Amino acid sequence: MTAGMSQTRKRHIPLRLRGRLLATVAMAAAWSMGYAGAAPSAVAADVQSKQWYLDAMQADEMWKVTTGKGIKVAVIDTGVNSGTPSLKGQVLKGLDATGAEGDEYDDYRGHGTTMAELIAGTGEGGGLKGLAPDAKIIPMRITDTEFQNEHSVNAHDSEDAIRAAADSDAQIISMSFGSDFAGREEREAVKYAQSKGKIFFASVGNNAEETNREQYPAAYPQVVGVSSADRNGKVAEYSQNGSIVDIAAPGNDVPRWCDTTFQSYCDGDGGTSAATAIASASAALVWSAHPDWTANQVLNVLFDTASRDWEKGTLSKYLGHGLIRPSMNILKGKGSPGAPDISPLTKEKTAGSTASPAASASASSQPEKKDKAEDAAMAGSSTEKNDGSQLGLILGGVAVVLVLGGGAFALVRKRRSA
Repeated sequence: MTAGMSQTRKRHIPLRLRGRLLATVAMAAAWSMGYAGAAPSAVAADVQSKQWYLDAMQADEMWKVTTGKGIKVAVIDTGVNSGTPSLKGQVLKGLDATGAEGDEYDDYRGHGTTMAELIAGTGEGGGLKGLAPDAKIIPMRITDTEFQNEHSVNAHDSEDAIRAAADSDAQIISMSFGSDFAGREEREAVKYAQSKGKIFFASVGNNAEETNREQYPAAYPQVVGVSSADRNGKVAEYSQNGSIVDIAAPGNDVPRWCDTTFQSYCDGDGGTSAATAIASASAALVWSAHPDWTANQVLNVLFDTASRDWEKGTLSKYLGHGLIRPSMNILKGKGSPGAPDISPLTKEKTAGSTASPAASASASSQPEKKDKAEDAAMAGSSTEKNDGSQLGLILGGVAVVLVLGGGAFALVRKRRSA
């Protein structure tokens, strides 16, 4: 990924204040319409019983209305193993953009397969159950830093994968990867994806306690930046924050494949990687229920129905619009879709087509960074003056650098050499 764009300086949260970042959404219905706690199904397989958010988000009730059928999600990641029991029949032809040996079905970390199962896993064989189990996956394999260090690779894999996803039948792009560096070609690929009527979700990162630098592609104006939440609606102190965050989704305590043998699942935090997959699956459910809507309308409803206890239209630098709740639309018909051709991210006119995305490869000029308001004061939250220590609602999560040893599961891509 090429460098070249300077990073926006983020406000530092003093260490002495970190212990105060524990505010939660002050409502019982943080994830659903009225959920305050539910026991896992007695018949669920062990790993599925650990998918706490399925009950919290009222998945069983939503599946009576929609299961994501007819929606395809491009997963830009480490590859997707199409042979796991939960993904048999769920994975379509994609692209290997790495330039190395193997193909898009060779997952060199297990990470991409986990993301695919969180989106569209059938749960067969006791595997992970996807939130949108009738959606289909289009795998796009790219490299992480370790893979780059071990192989001769394509230096433009990220932008190639994004463009391929934009040209594919996928309505949604899910990318649980991040880098400190923006690049002109990647930025143009993201604009191209928007011009083709896609919704693009990306993880915001897990480095808040160190640099908290904006992560790309999540920081591009046309991309939905996703932070990670726990079952109580909290965000971990290390979940990255700022104008990059658009929405929060479940990410803590989400199981994952342990390694590339695909023999067992491990516990731990899925972080913003898992949160991005679950946000993508949420969009798949809403879009499947409203196939005539545009990307803008689906996203507008997700923003409109997100759980928050601050004024609608103001954005938390920790949660964005709030905690994602597709059940509010699917089960109660809530949420205004708004104009089909106005992006809720940039507030600018877009192609905005669903069934037949605009073929134009050029996108209108977009701002260099997202234009977001500062956090509003939130009921029951610790909020201070806007002096660099303003705190809002916090959510949890680990983000995107593969840190296998400590239980974190995320990917951060370093700058590529020339």
